[in-house]
Amino acid sequence: MSASARRSRTRLFAAATLAIAALTLTACGNDDASGTRDEGAANSSSTAKDSAEDSAGGSSEGKGKSESGEALGGADSGGSGSEGSGSSGGGENTGGGTGSDPNDPANRTPCTADNTSVAAAPVSRPLNYMLITITNTGSTMCDLAGYPILKFDDAQSVPPVIEDSKPQAVTSLKPGAKGYAAAILSAGDGSGGEGRTAQGLQVGFQGSDKFADAALQAKGVHIDDKLRVTYWLSDSADALAS
Repeated sequence: MSASARRSRTRLFAAATLAIAALTLTACGNDDASGTRDEGAANSSSTAKDSAEDSAGGSSEGKGKSESGEALGGADSGGSGSEGSGSSGGGENTGGGTGSDPNDPANRTPCTADNTSVAAAPVSRPLNYMLITITNTGSTMCDLAGYPILKFDDAQSVPPVIEDSKPQAVTSLKPGAKGYAAAILSAGDGSGGEGRTAQGLQVGFQGSDKFADAALQAKGVHIDDKLRVTYWLSDSADALAS
């Protein structure tokens, strides 16, 4: 091979080598640049994400503490209110004892001339009947035991009771309430004898020696030997039906 050909081949080889080297450097530069950008973006994204998570975590933690604090405060407040309410309720229960209830069975007293008022008046129907009305003027419930003891004028005996009128339970009167009894004054067929006119009436109570005055109508009432009386009842119609 001639010297000229060898020089030409040498130059081509050198040029090729330079071209390859240049391409290699360019490729490396691009990789570095791309890698630098990717890494920077990743780092930036990671940093932003971490910051957001830290911020969210801090916010959640603070919110949790705030809610917990409110819950505790509410519980304390509610507990205090409940205790106050309980104390108030206890006070009311303590104040409303059985002894202050005038209608409680434990506070009942017998009905007597001292805690009642009595009125007596004939009725148009049934004939020859008189209705006796008693009112509890006391402050507690009273019990009307048995039947009224009737004493007309200066009579030495009292009329018998009509047994069929006996109630199933003792008649009890709340303060201000009324009870009733009926007196059959005379027989309508004359079987009770001549009879007489009574101008005054006193009403007595079972278990007591005191009598209450019951004013009669001005002309008095006619009574005979058939005079009878019912038990004390809570309804006037029941008394007059006996």
